[in-house]
Order: sequence, then C-alpha cells, then structure tokens
Amino acid sequence: MSLTCQIQIVLNDLSKEKARTVRKALEPDNVNFPKGLSLFVENIDNRLIFNFESKNSMKQLIGTIDEVLEHVQVSLKVIE
Repeated sequence: MSLTCQIQIVLNDLSKEKARTVRKALEPDNVNFPKGLSLFVENIDNRLIFNFESKNSMKQLIGTIDEVLEHVQVSLKVIE
C-alpha cells in the first residue's frame, strides 16, 4: 500500500517583493529532491504558498518542511 501526504503552508501578509525574494532564495534548494518527495512554491497576491508532497517517508517529509521553513526564516531576517 502506498501512502501519499500533501501539506500546504501559507505565509500571509508578505509584500510581493519579499515573497519573490524568499522564493528566489529557495530555488537552489528546490532541485534534486529524493524520489517521491516534491515541493512547489507559488506567489499569490500577498501570500507565499508552499505545497509539499511525499509518497514515501513521513520522516523525510517532516525534515524537508523543517529545513525549508528554517531557510525561509533566515531569508526574511536578512531582507528586513
């Protein structure tokens, strides 16, 4: 049996410039994901939306989400 988990995280009230900067800062990390794990990031209005999907390990998914959110936090601190 295969289990698929999808998680969406939304950061609200970001200026378009901040959202774009954070997204660009994450792009180098958003390549070569392990098989069965994916991340799609999009800007919509004043929101930055992260869509994670895992078809394998929940532990791997949680670790990836944690790492991405750490990078987001650092990016936001740097641009403020």
